[in-house]
Amino acid sequence: MRRLTQVRCLISAALLTTAPWIFAADLTVSAASSLTNAFQEIARTYEARYPDAKVSLNFGASGALLQQIAKGAPVDVFATADELTMNQAQLQGLVSQDERHDIARNALVIILPHQAKYSVKRINDLTQVAIRRVAISNAASVPAGRYAKQALEQADLWSSIGSKMITTQNVRQSLDYVSRGEVEAGFVYATDAALRKKEVDVACDVLLTTPIRYPAAAVASSHHRAESHRFIQYLLSPTAQSIFAKYGFLPPT
Repeated sequence: MRRLTQVRCLISAALLTTAPWIFAADLTVSAASSLTNAFQEIARTYEARYPDAKVSLNFGASGALLQQIAKGAPVDVFATADELTMNQAQLQGLVSQDERHDIARNALVIILPHQAKYSVKRINDLTQVAIRRVAISNAASVPAGRYAKQALEQADLWSSIGSKMITTQNVRQSLDYVSRGEVEAGFVYATDAALRKKEVDVACDVLLTTPIRYPAAAVASSHHRAESHRFIQYLLSPTAQSIFAKYGFLPPT
């Protein structure tokens, strides 16, 4: 019995010694632009919780980030602003179905420059003469743009306001254009609008048939799989979820 106890103690000591080396790594996380503020804070709390960890964040349009990963960019964790982009990553074998998790939800809104002298109560109001330019992210690569296109097509407006569209590279650029008054309106996430309350006003919510979900997954080519899984589990933790809520994101379910 004493011999068995000694063996158990030796095994426990070995695990405590080697565990940091299992996880210790510089983790590269590519995430949708709309996750910028939340992920920056989450990364700080993660590193504080796990001193052996170092998180490097790379933000951009979900589609552009997918292309980078497909071309071999050394990414460990991928987080998108829609399920479609993650589905594409899965079809290409870049991530696994078993290793993806929804981490948050969002809503799409139409914003106007603060104290605009015109109003937008519903999406059809974008046709009014006072609105000459509407910022919409590139629907080919940016989830927010696809959501906006879906809503405009449902309202039979996609063609009619085509001449007003100002295409942006990501949702944060749309936010910037509206906040500076360079366009009369724009489609952004509710979380983005909340960051510029003094510069933009939320005109109305945009009704969608597809929920805006944010999935995250470990990249198949990652050399830091254990660390990647630990980070994703942390995104689902009460600490990380409270940070998502702080920035206006909704729970994943």
